[in-house]
Amino acid sequence: MKQAETSKPYFLVLETATMVGSVAVYEGEQLLGVLTIHQERTHAKLLVPMVQSLLSHLGIEGKDLSGIAVSKGPGSYTGLRVGVSTAKGLCMAYDVPLLSMGSLELLAWQVHDWAVELEAWVCPMIDARRMEVYMAIYDGHLAEKRPAQPMIIEGDALLDVLAEQKIIFVGDGVAKCRNHLGQSPQAIILDNIQADASYVGSAILKKWENHAFEDLISFEPFYLKSYVATKPKKRL
Repeated sequence: MKQAETSKPYFLVLETATMVGSVAVYEGEQLLGVLTIHQERTHAKLLVPMVQSLLSHLGIEGKDLSGIAVSKGPGSYTGLRVGVSTAKGLCMAYDVPLLSMGSLELLAWQVHDWAVELEAWVCPMIDARRMEVYMAIYDGHLAEKRPAQPMIIEGDALLDVLAEQKIIFVGDGVAKCRNHLGQSPQAIILDNIQADASYVGSAILKKWENHAFEDLISFEPFYLKSYVATKPKKRL
């Protein structure tokens, strides 16, 4: 039985775009609980048990959910595939709509209140290996200033924007850019803030109220760039 129209909707949110995977449950925009893992290559094994454990702990059944949201990318190819396929499967099993949110926007949500207070922009960064990151730039109200893109942090990358605007940098891609970005006093570097499903209740509620649902058949992760497979190194 679905919830009565007068009650607040329940949402399950999955974030698997980085090494840090998280599962959160909201009632409306209020966070009820979250589980987090910090192990690479464990999303496929642990994600569904985490969902089951959290729902059980909260006394919520799948049929009680009003929607399931997933971080759609960019980020880890494997993590995104696991998150999106799990979300789609749960939506089909529980007969609820699928919602999605960009991984970079999800990161930016964690500091947008502070950005408004400081009149700063937000630049979330996700590690894309070597010296490359996936990044975007938003103002404090999360209006997009630069779209999601891969970027190699070298030369004068982003220093032109920093010359005019204070920017808060967050995400697991920031650590590799600390020396470069630290050349500007306008850069606020917060490399301890990682992707987390427990900060987006109001954003997901708004999407649900606006019926911003994804098509369960055609929806795919937003990889941003093509996947290049490599052969594993031979062991001696």
